[in-house]
Amino acid sequence: MTIESVRPASTTDPATLVDAEVMRRLTARVIKDHPEIDRGTARRIVGQTAAFLATSSRRQGVELSPSKLVDIGWHVWILHTVDYAQFCERVGGRFVHHVPTPDSEESASSPEAARERTLTAMTQAGFTIDLDLWPETAKMGECSQCHAGCSDSPNGGKKK
Repeated sequence: MTIESVRPASTTDPATLVDAEVMRRLTARVIKDHPEIDRGTARRIVGQTAAFLATSSRRQGVELSPSKLVDIGWHVWILHTVDYAQFCERVGGRFVHHVPTPDSEESASSPEAARERTLTAMTQAGFTIDLDLWPETAKMGECSQCHAGCSDSPNGGKKK
């Protein structure tokens, strides 16, 4: 299945899910932590992170995985715990946990399959996808809404 084949008649800009003040704080933090990222890209990252989290909260049991750039947004958002908890509750009715995958667990899914599954789920949920921010997903077994050991974790997303 291709992403275009499941696109709903109308889509939502995921940045509209984020309060303007929260967007400002998160954008500023992305730039502070990653000075190579410009303000416009940082805002887009926050928007795509909002879509990923909203979709993840509604798709329990489906292994979705952020791109490396969206993972940056997720980690920044988690640092703003009150904003993060309120957003998760508002868009999905539950907190979206970010839990490390035990070293003994591996995903049977390829990164390409994870990307397709994630983007299809987000598109079906009605969100506009910014494909420039999704060239690949974070390596499966390193980061998903169910498990993580993400690309910017202290061990760099590498198995010990």
